Amino acid sequence: MIAPKQSHLSNMDLWKQWKEEELIEAKKSLIEYYIPLVDFVSNRLAIGLPKNIFKEDLVSYGIMGLIDAIEKFDYQRGLQFETYASWRIRGAIIDGLRQGDWVPRSVREKAKKIEDAYQKLEQKHLRSVTDVEISQFLQISEAEFQQMVQDVAITTICSIDEPIREEESETRLSLLIDEKAKNPEHKVNEFFLKETLEKAIERLTEKERIVVSLFYFDELSLSEIAEVMSLSPSRISQLHSKAILRLKGTLGRMKIQLFNEQ
Repeated sequence: MIAPKQSHLSNMDLWKQWKEEELIEAKKSLIEYYIPLVDFVSNRLAIGLPKNIFKEDLVSYGIMGLIDAIEKFDYQRGLQFETYASWRIRGAIIDGLRQGDWVPRSVREKAKKIEDAYQKLEQKHLRSVTDVEISQFLQISEAEFQQMVQDVAITTICSIDEPIREEESETRLSLLIDEKAKNPEHKVNEFFLKETLEKAIERLTEKERIVVSLFYFDELSLSEIAEVMSLSPSRISQLHSKAILRLKGTLGRMKIQLFNEQ
């Protein structure tokens, strides 16, 4: 992750001045210190967004998230502020985009159709299905399917972070719980989530796995992944979208199976 700008005061000094003395100047210094986090998260979320969504808007939403994080963060708990703030910034950007109704209903419906198709076909065949099989299931040409994937790319910007319980608003912040404070139920849920995600990733095609790994684990940009894989940025965006939709389909199926067994 990009390192924050350095300050003439230590990080801890700034936190003490802001939290204990409520010095506004200290708060401003913290905002300036951590502003690179906003650029980092904004650049990550920008993948696949339509041209009518401007980077300046993402940064504006993100700055509000950063300010909120600085106001609410308890520096004495020993948690990493960068992790906490990144989730707050990301959440603020996504909330801002959602409030702006940035994804047409028709696009969301297309994404749901593809996700359902992956879920049903891979449950039936117990393997990764091809674009041809998906196209036939949807009763469209392969070219039309590829266009659908391109159209729904904008809906996949946050799916990987909340694949099973995206309807629960606290899911993102639940990852920030102190390791020492985890209860048995949390450990079981965490184990299930990791195991389920591993199985879902195994169902991806080789290229999709590479894109997911480079993007989410190595944190390469879209253009950097395109250069590594000798593919166009649009092709990388398409692979990313299919990977996320395939993961959501697999995870959704496993969630249903889990609840049916209970």
